[in-house]
Amino acid sequence: MAIPDYQTLMLPLLSLISDGKEYVFNPLVDVLADEFNLTELERQQLLPSGAMTTIKNRAGWARTYLKKAGLLDQPGRGVIKITQIGSGVLDNKPQKIDVKFLEQYESFVTFRDASKLEAPNVTIEASPTFKVLEALSTPEEILANTHQKLNAQLASELLETIKVGTPDFFERLVVKVLVSMGYGGTLANAARVIGRSGDGGIDGIIDEDRLGLDSIYIQAKRWEGIVGRPEIQKFVGALQGQRAHKGVFITTSDFTKEAQEYVKNISNKVVLMNGFALAKLMIENNVGVSIAATYEVKKIDSDYFVDE
Repeated sequence: MAIPDYQTLMLPLLSLISDGKEYVFNPLVDVLADEFNLTELERQQLLPSGAMTTIKNRAGWARTYLKKAGLLDQPGRGVIKITQIGSGVLDNKPQKIDVKFLEQYESFVTFRDASKLEAPNVTIEASPTFKVLEALSTPEEILANTHQKLNAQLASELLETIKVGTPDFFERLVVKVLVSMGYGGTLANAARVIGRSGDGGIDGIIDEDRLGLDSIYIQAKRWEGIVGRPEIQKFVGALQGQRAHKGVFITTSDFTKEAQEYVKNISNKVVLMNGFALAKLMIENNVGVSIAATYEVKKIDSDYFVDE
């Protein structure tokens, strides 16, 4: 089944500690994963940021909300325990515990109000879509998903900009991206070889590393239509003509399924990079983009509060 959202985890988490004993939190995450029959892949699924697993993040926010409502307590580092209020809630056998349920507790409402963005004389009404997202996602997930959407929009804008440029500009752009990734040594050295070979579909050559121990042959094409297997076969033939082993075919469009399957079954190592992949690498390596804003997400430094 799908990984449960953080509100769905509230009641099961509180039930796991219903006997009043102190429990280390991390093992409880595994118990919750067992209870919801999560697969190994679902258990290991990370947040978009890669900071932690999705199930641990959601269980952590379920714990936070229950604590803010007074239903559980944290008597020690990484340890939780049910409170009398929490036991009373379970005695009433609720069908579920969610944010709406917790709003009956003043301490939780105070916590929620304090976490909202406030501005003088400004009323912000959340859209229905955001309300649904807020109900199902943790703050980290909302932030990470928003970041992904912004990058997807930026990638689309980058592709549109690239397509109206000249072929020479596109070739130089490809070289800069590869150099930014660590290939080819310096930009000056890499740029000298681009466009020199001009042999059978090879647009340039770049060193695989700074020592020049191996070379990567490049085909860089601004195409509108999807690139099929015949074009890739021509490129592979050009590689074999140069006794080359590695190549990268980069396009602003995409590749057919046949083209993608073809490169899996040949002796040459050929990487196919479509427009979206290129734009993503540009964003990751700060090529053609600049940082518009930076938001620091901080957490408590637990070691700081440990007595030496």
